Amino acid sequence: MIKLSEISTKAPSGMNEKETKKHLEELASDIGDLQHVMYAEGKKSLLVILQGMDASGKDGTTKNVFHACNPIGLDTFGFKKPSEIEFSHDFLWRCHALAPKKGNLMIFIRSHYEDILIQKVHHWIDDTRREKRMKSINAFEDLLQYDNKTTVLKFYMHISREEQLRKLQERIDDPKSHWKHNEGDWAEREHWDKYMEAYEYAFNNSEIPWHIVPADDKWYRNYFVAQKVKETLESFDCKLPTIEKK
Repeated sequence: MIKLSEISTKAPSGMNEKETKKHLEELASDIGDLQHVMYAEGKKSLLVILQGMDASGKDGTTKNVFHACNPIGLDTFGFKKPSEIEFSHDFLWRCHALAPKKGNLMIFIRSHYEDILIQKVHHWIDDTRREKRMKSINAFEDLLQYDNKTTVLKFYMHISREEQLRKLQERIDDPKSHWKHNEGDWAEREHWDKYMEAYEYAFNNSEIPWHIVPADDKWYRNYFVAQKVKETLESFDCKLPTIEKK
């Protein structure tokens, strides 16, 4: 059972920031090479899900881990409030249309899990509906894996409440970060404990396991995610297509 209060939000002691950043660049380059081969082969795909509280580093992780990837085989989607059309369909409708095709790497910044997180925190759904949606999410991810050879890799950016406060305030104090400021982030922060409960429910009822990423130190956060992504792509054992000699 995952209990977030028992997991550190900081980098492990003994990690060297300078060396870790250097290693990150090597990992990012390797990810780019592996993604290129996956795209060229066109047989498997990878869906990376980045979840976390506001200011936990989802955008920063995307920028630092995937910058060496071939853009033609890389897609990113940031989940926001559903549109009127999306609201008129089932909650997974928009997600399925965004799932990666064979050969592609897709990054969900937030995801279908929002529909059992924010919806539950604000009492827009009850426990019965949350449980039914959780079963649908597991079935959806199972379908992606076994019907379309899409591996689903899930990360939770585990930031402390104190570090989130510092980063949200920075968006007010630093003119270069004003564009990130959103009053709604402060309102959602007031529901911190409810969000932790909601996330723990998702983690502990997911059939595909989650990776809990210590996110207070962004240099370690990026390294952690990059290492897992590289390991996953390596496990695909993709090969560049060759021309058969006649």
